[in-house]
Amino acid sequence: MKWWQFVFVGALMVRVEASVIKGTVTDAATHKPIPGAIITTAKGQFKAGVDGSFQLDSTPGVFGVRAQGYLRGNYSILPTTPAAISVALTAFRPKGLYLSFYGIGSSVIRGRALDLIDKTELNTLVVDVKGDRGMIPWKSAIPDAHGTGPQKIITVRDMPALMADLHKRGIYLIARIVSFKDDPLANAHHEWAVKDAAGHIWHDREGLAWIDPSQRAAWGYNLDIAEEAAKMGFDEIQFDYVRFPDTKGLRFSQPSTEEMRVEAITGFLQAARQRLSHYNVFVDADIFGYVAWNENDTFIGQEIQHAVDTLDYVSPMLYPSGFTWGIPGARDPVAASGTVVQRSLEKAEQRTKTDGVHFRPWLQSFKDYAFDRRKFGADDIRKQIDAAEAAGTDGWLLWNPRNDYSDAGLEPRKQTIARP
Repeated sequence: MKWWQFVFVGALMVRVEASVIKGTVTDAATHKPIPGAIITTAKGQFKAGVDGSFQLDSTPGVFGVRAQGYLRGNYSILPTTPAAISVALTAFRPKGLYLSFYGIGSSVIRGRALDLIDKTELNTLVVDVKGDRGMIPWKSAIPDAHGTGPQKIITVRDMPALMADLHKRGIYLIARIVSFKDDPLANAHHEWAVKDAAGHIWHDREGLAWIDPSQRAAWGYNLDIAEEAAKMGFDEIQFDYVRFPDTKGLRFSQPSTEEMRVEAITGFLQAARQRLSHYNVFVDADIFGYVAWNENDTFIGQEIQHAVDTLDYVSPMLYPSGFTWGIPGARDPVAASGTVVQRSLEKAEQRTKTDGVHFRPWLQSFKDYAFDRRKFGADDIRKQIDAAEAAGTDGWLLWNPRNDYSDAGLEPRKQTIARP
């Protein structure tokens, strides 16, 4: 089907065939072009020009537009669509809480989180789509999810309805997928599991088995879950535990060299990006905090430059308690929580030659476990938030494994978030 535009030649109106639609992506507030915005069509993805310009086939359908630092938008090409259009994106910085596999399904825990969102600057939920023990909270349509354990417990009976309600509230939704830490899948497929030096299935400190990231045959399951989450309408897909175990002496399908590890992790993230290329969804991954500092892959396959080149966002886990050996200028990290976040983000930007919007850090909202066992209160949390915002990051996320949050360190809500 072709579209038509009408021009006047003297007193005669002539119908002219228009086979393409030309567009520009702009900032809704400033009206300035957004360079490099990502356009998603049924054929895949491409980037807008440095002036925000793009061109589409005039075939009827839906196309998506997204850019770092903005809410994504989906738009329709209709018979009335002109040959030149402008797409305006709304600037947005996610400020979120994590809810576990059980937390998202609990009306009490979820209710507390929603109450905080209503009253404070929070606007985002990171939801376990596949949690630390491999469990999926809703009844999945993925065949491999059945029979391996992830569906023994269902905590959310109607995920689409719950998501519709959360989106109606103006909440940005991130799907967290714990990737290679997967006890059910490893026990169902011993050939994919990480092995110890004796060749037996290895278990971590929690007694959980892992999938060997170098086993490309095992990638498909996580990619299937990511695609299912994208179809359900999550705004962003976030891969966690997308790494090799941080334990020496383990056996993988290939010799454990830095080149092999980086190739496996980067390859998985590239495969995820490709699988999700038909969906207008942001793609993100969590990395260790020390990855911003280390010149090598931290022996887990995470290299910060490769991550930035592959993903929409990178989420370094900048918990002060996680910096066991400190950092230059902050040998006691929990006593200098803001400094840890500030300096780590500076280092990440320097090493990747990018600005802060490429990063969305995880911040500590739980009791210290490595130094003086202090409770992270309002001052500690606010210092981390202020440091992240000063760096121009794409927001920030608060982590508490027990989903035990308060308004400590959070500013009161100023206005309601409006979704396009």
